[in-house]
Amino acid sequence: MQTKKINNNKINEEVTSDENEFIQKLHDIVQKTIQEEDLILNNLLHPTKETLTPSQKISDRVAQFGGSWKFIISCSVVLAIWITYNVNVKSSEAFDPYPFILMNLILSCIAALQAPIIMMSQNRKEEKDRMRSENDYLINLKAEMGVRSLHQKMDLLLGDQIKKLYDLQGVQLNMLQEINKKLDENHQTKR
Repeated sequence: MQTKKINNNKINEEVTSDENEFIQKLHDIVQKTIQEEDLILNNLLHPTKETLTPSQKISDRVAQFGGSWKFIISCSVVLAIWITYNVNVKSSEAFDPYPFILMNLILSCIAALQAPIIMMSQNRKEEKDRMRSENDYLINLKAEMGVRSLHQKMDLLLGDQIKKLYDLQGVQLNMLQEINKKLDENHQTKR
């Protein structure tokens, strides 16, 4: 009877040890996932600084000013003054008389220079947006891979735990059969 009690205690200790091992594995998985999420959050909160060349800074400023109401209003005011002055002064004093050839030339030059500068700025911003989209895709992919990994680990752990539970049930069944035999023996000896 003493050896059976020792065997039962040993089995209980093994089961408890296995359960603690499973809990530790699950805890490690959760800790690793939290650390990976912290790494991603840190990268998102502290992105690498973009270094701009002087020409890129200028193109950004020109594009920002050229696409603003300040530019439209200031251009309209300058053109209105230009036209008003050249129409209202004597033709000998006007620096750009009625067909306003000089004004058209200047406006064409501004448009010709401003368009490629704005395009450069837009191309750079488009590249930044593309990189941001790729970053979002990678983050989503990493999250999906993490979830899949957790599912696989949980499946493995649950499968292993189910196997151990079946083994434990087998041991318990054997113990019950032994107890049943002893009860039958005790029962028959009492008759």
